Amino acid sequence: MLSLLADPLLALFYPQHCGSCGRLVESAADGAACRACWNATRIFDPSDPLCPKCGTPLSSDAKRAISSCGQCDEFYFDAAFSSGLYHKALAATILALKKVPSVSKTVDRLLIDAFGRISPTSEFSVVPVPLSKQRLHERGFNQATLLARRIAGHSGAPIDEFSLIRKRDTPFHRAAMDKKARAASVRNVFAVVRPNLIRGRKIILVDDLMTSGSTASNCAKVLKQSGAGQVIVMTLARAL
Repeated sequence: MLSLLADPLLALFYPQHCGSCGRLVESAADGAACRACWNATRIFDPSDPLCPKCGTPLSSDAKRAISSCGQCDEFYFDAAFSSGLYHKALAATILALKKVPSVSKTVDRLLIDAFGRISPTSEFSVVPVPLSKQRLHERGFNQATLLARRIAGHSGAPIDEFSLIRKRDTPFHRAAMDKKARAASVRNVFAVVRPNLIRGRKIILVDDLMTSGSTASNCAKVLKQSGAGQVIVMTLARAL
């Protein structure tokens, strides 16, 4: 009975407006977005034609097994998976996640579903993309770490929050920045400080959003230089 009353009471005393459309969020389980916006958000399905390396959507008639986007050949990671596209509910969720350290039940389910497409073994370690010390101090938490903890908790894989670091603060990536500018902003920014925990491991590298792929690629580069055998990127959303 209490569970049936929870959402009506929440809406009455703590109304939450959808970060996408502005309407009231009907269920606390949906977090920052209403059910209509979640229904309108493209969540990837295993049958969707996606680039096998970076996970970007391909044309609907493309054969995923032999097709790729052709834009990610130089990236250092081996594969990338996302729950869906960065728009509507997922965009609202990621913006909210940078402000409030809370992962909704809907997001938790999406992470588990996306993780199921990776099928890792016990040899994997879960590593979040790090924030700089300055950004971590300002925000108080790392949203990538929140997601990584959920994945590690579900899978039973060990999580390593400290071996990969960001050596200096970097500017926020603006929507108008092109691929070269994004790549330049994160070049030589990351480092591995505990290579003995990386050497010989397969890594699930977790972040909230993949845009150009430059951040994930630079993280994967230093992880592989420290002996990681494979780096698979997992993000909540993929921007086009």
